[in-house]
Amino acid sequence: MKLKNILKHNRTLGFVVAIVTLFFAQGCKKFLQIPLPLNKISGSSAYTNDKSAAASINHILGNLSESGYFDGSRSIGYMAGLYTDELKNYSISADAISFYQDAIPLNGANSFWSNSYNHIYNCNLTIEGIRSSASIIENRDQWVGEALFLRAFLYFNLVNLYGDVPLTTSSDYRINNTLARSPKGEVYGQIIADLIEAQRLLPAPYRNGSGGATNDRTRPNKAAATALLSRVYLYTENWAKAEELSSGLIGNTADYGLPLLEQAFLSSSKELIWGLAIEPTSTVVFSRDLTTYSFNVPAVIPADKNLYTYTAATMSASLFSSFENGDQRIMKWSYPTTKTVAPPAAPETFHLISKYKSVINRAEDIVVLRLAEQYLIRAEARAKQNRFLGTGGAKEDLDAVRARAGLPGTRAVAGADMFAAIAKERRTELFSEMGHRFFDLKRTGAIDGVMAIEAPLKGGAWSTQRRIWPIPTADIFANPNLTQAPGY
Repeated sequence: MKLKNILKHNRTLGFVVAIVTLFFAQGCKKFLQIPLPLNKISGSSAYTNDKSAAASINHILGNLSESGYFDGSRSIGYMAGLYTDELKNYSISADAISFYQDAIPLNGANSFWSNSYNHIYNCNLTIEGIRSSASIIENRDQWVGEALFLRAFLYFNLVNLYGDVPLTTSSDYRINNTLARSPKGEVYGQIIADLIEAQRLLPAPYRNGSGGATNDRTRPNKAAATALLSRVYLYTENWAKAEELSSGLIGNTADYGLPLLEQAFLSSSKELIWGLAIEPTSTVVFSRDLTTYSFNVPAVIPADKNLYTYTAATMSASLFSSFENGDQRIMKWSYPTTKTVAPPAAPETFHLISKYKSVINRAEDIVVLRLAEQYLIRAEARAKQNRFLGTGGAKEDLDAVRARAGLPGTRAVAGADMFAAIAKERRTELFSEMGHRFFDLKRTGAIDGVMAIEAPLKGGAWSTQRRIWPIPTADIFANPNLTQAPGY
């Protein structure tokens, strides 16, 4: 849906009817102990009690989980992996081929944009509605904190995919329909403000859809806001704050830790800081990453079968070669399959991604924030402050991640070698997750050099403007203040 239409949709309906429309929108109907079915919310009861206020957040969380933009073959992780140097494409989908060849057509990246602004509108509406409600809402801080966190999370992805983007914290269509792109720094300023406020409002324990304590980690809490804020501080080069926040999470050993590699993506894992739940009412009741990359792929693929019969993509040759000998991640988070060929040609081996393994509902959640990233954030933040070795040095954090992978400590000691070691560790730890590789290449200034080599190998060509994805042309026609990304 176009940004203008999303925001225009409610202008003649009035606030109360807009809430009803929001609740009747397609989405998860029973997200984590939802206290009242969404289709039972009446306009007059919107934001007047905890049940109806919680339902607005349930709607957003449920739709984020079911959208497919955070797992599977439409996800940011998959599309960005094709776009960069993480994946080798075997899909015959026109979209997959265009992303893989770094040739996104004008409206080829519309879905992330439209979906994100749809949810941002719902976040804005929820924040305004709960804050302005005169009713007694016992868990008001939790609901507002969750909405602020989700708005920040959505803007983080938007600004890293599309560069400067329209920034709105209002549900007023008269404001939103004429917004131009805001500078990235301004968007990051709002993200930081939202997350600081979310930190203040959200409880330290995990809470469910009724505000009660739970062991489930799929509603954001104070730690989730801290983890995302730590990442944002890294991206905005506030090294001291990035280190401070990641240190708080790493030091909370009662709640968080680095389990065995095979346990990292379980919903019960101590590594999970925040993820998206997959409800049993979903079309697919387990992570779509499983079916995208490795589900039911045989150890040997018959000669008369194409690889795309089984999988959309495999590890790229450069990603596979970046793993050191003995790295257990290549054994626990991937596995090989061989394609039978006619003699005398040698069989070819492909390396499948298998971070997600279970088809049992809620055995694994869609992992968004996990502790290993915090170690890598702190390593980079410490290195940027010229603290490389010893207690409180970057090496200490790199070695913690490497030890879990069965590797010895890094041989890097300072300077360029240490930064290269951190970049390599981020690549081999966070591959296929949430667009990390694409975002890292851009923020460190490495993308043009890497993609000048990788793009031709994929049948494409690279130019610097391709680091920013195009936005919907319909939004540009509807809003004269909105401009297309350069080069499209």
